[in-house]
Amino acid sequence: MAGTLTKFLMRHYLIHIMFAFLIFISEGKLLIAQHSPKSLTKDSTDGAFDVSDYIIQANGFVPVPILITEPALGGFGGGIVPVFIKRRPPYVDSVNGRIVHTPIAPDITGGAGLYTLNNTWLAAAFRSGTFIKSRIKYIAGGGFFNLNISFYRTLEHVGEKEFKVNIKSVPVILQAIKRIKMSHWYAGLRFFFLASEVRFAGDSALSHQFVKQSELKSIVSQVGTLMELDNRDNIFTPNSGIKFHIDAMVSDDFIGSDYNYWQMNSYVYLYKQFGNLVPGLRIDIRQAFGDPPFFLLPYIDLRGVPIAKYQGKTDMLAEGELRWDFVSRWSLVFFGGTGTAFDQWNEFDSSKWIATVGSGFRYMLARKFKLRVGLDFAKGPGTWAYYIVFGSNWGK
Repeated sequence: MAGTLTKFLMRHYLIHIMFAFLIFISEGKLLIAQHSPKSLTKDSTDGAFDVSDYIIQANGFVPVPILITEPALGGFGGGIVPVFIKRRPPYVDSVNGRIVHTPIAPDITGGAGLYTLNNTWLAAAFRSGTFIKSRIKYIAGGGFFNLNISFYRTLEHVGEKEFKVNIKSVPVILQAIKRIKMSHWYAGLRFFFLASEVRFAGDSALSHQFVKQSELKSIVSQVGTLMELDNRDNIFTPNSGIKFHIDAMVSDDFIGSDYNYWQMNSYVYLYKQFGNLVPGLRIDIRQAFGDPPFFLLPYIDLRGVPIAKYQGKTDMLAEGELRWDFVSRWSLVFFGGTGTAFDQWNEFDSSKWIATVGSGFRYMLARKFKLRVGLDFAKGPGTWAYYIVFGSNWGK
């Protein structure tokens, strides 16, 4: 998981975010080709550049170019995600005696190849589709990636120390979700598998204080459930509504895992429009119980903070955002957030809170889908970062 590669390897955890990104593609949020006919890239209402008609007309092969700006992955990179799209006719339902047509997301089959300046790279394949009769949407994906990233730990007599790590992994994810009747509630199951090999780069003299020998080569296998409420007015750049999510995953040797632990993630996004102003609020809490591997620990996930820099068995964060649509297609965005990570709840009062602030802009790239794209600049503790944003930055 979950948006663009700015969150790529860390939206849920280091590897879950890879597939969250593929899910982002499969929901139809980025079906934009580099070379489309002019007749399909101009809005008939104002003559401005717009790709709504291209997205509607796209059927078959669509190459999706990607830019990666995550500072923890070298600050810049790119890739290509070729996808094959098959449209599905809508469900025909009868609600209180009237016919209702419920849209079905298209079937998506594709791959991904990505590379960043710090020699992180990925090759993957995925499929997203729907079992029509049972109305269950499924996602399946797998691949191989070579991740170069730094982790930080505070050691006695040393202080904060950076550990440069290379992780080679083979991840697999399977997920199935079902809408509960005609409500805005969804529920489903998820399976996650990860075979990893960890190596330290540079000075690894203190690595024994940071990682266990068993974590250098291991398998994580997880099963779990998830539930969501989502009544946002659109899934791309919401103006109003709420998304609430909670999931629980278990890792145990009875399903082939080298680790015995479980984890929970709950988050909520709130939006409310007031004229040309759209404020939003995000609250996110993740907690791990037991003994998870260091590279799957919860972390503070805020714009302006390198992924995995602040980790603990529990992380809590809140982020606010204000979008000002000052002209028909252009918007300014202002945001700020704070978060903390700690291992034990008795450390909560003394834990360090990290604060971030930033601003950016958006352009309405696809009016018919309310899809806005833009650029954010964020300031964290000792770090400036920039992010290319498609849709909402809150993309889990």
